[in-house]
Amino acid sequence: MASNLGFIGAGMMASSLADGIVAKKIRTADQIHCSDIYPPARESAAKKGYRATESNAEVCANSDDAIFLAVKPNCILGACEDIMAAKDSGAVIVSIAAGVTLDTLENALPGRRVVRVMPNTPCLVGEAACGFSLGKHATDDDRVLVKSLLDAVGVSMEVGETLLNAVTGVSGSGPAYVFQFIEALSDGGVRAGLPRNVATMLAAQTVKGAAEMVLKTGKHPGELKDAVTSPGGTTIAGVEALEKGGFRAATISAVTSATRRSMQLGGTSNDEIQSKFGL
Repeated sequence: MASNLGFIGAGMMASSLADGIVAKKIRTADQIHCSDIYPPARESAAKKGYRATESNAEVCANSDDAIFLAVKPNCILGACEDIMAAKDSGAVIVSIAAGVTLDTLENALPGRRVVRVMPNTPCLVGEAACGFSLGKHATDDDRVLVKSLLDAVGVSMEVGETLLNAVTGVSGSGPAYVFQFIEALSDGGVRAGLPRNVATMLAAQTVKGAAEMVLKTGKHPGELKDAVTSPGGTTIAGVEALEKGGFRAATISAVTSATRRSMQLGGTSNDEIQSKFGL
């Protein structure tokens, strides 16, 4: 029989995870226990049938499978204190707090099984791309559980913790880059004479469709690009303009800059970032 899940923090990301888990029938609504100091967040959770409370201790007492730490990084240590003060229910602790390392979590939660996750905002529409890393006490069963829960709202991939910074650069921050590209593509359509609503719909659907082609065909993006660029045609003219504007280099730089910033927020010195990772 499936056990209860806890969420310390019931904001947008936690709610999206819980909603996806329930929608995929991995758990029922009454198996979701969540806490939040913000009354509207609790009220919203309760309307969905989740067991909402202001008390982190109550969540810990009733969650025997996994407890998600879904609070701001500056609130993590306080939440960990609440977990340690409660009786150990055997639940694995899953942190989605950006920049909070496994070392920090395990020092605050001695002896507890911990998993660190880097989700992204498309979780809100069931299309997340998540990376996760196991702590030193986490088990194979924890791996299977966490992956099944994350896959309920998209896809997840296990990586070494040092690579979670790169995950942040690609998929954690990536939606913002894609939103900028969609906006720019729409602006181009408007410049060429399209109404804004038409341009934005076409741009967004084009990005969605292109992404689906990469995922479903398994082909390299370059191969798919080449299939569209006929000699002397419109597409290769547009691709040339992107190359002249530094599109590819700017995108690579965005990923490496975000990765570097993630390392800094996690306490890695600039010298170590340069010497160990070349960033």
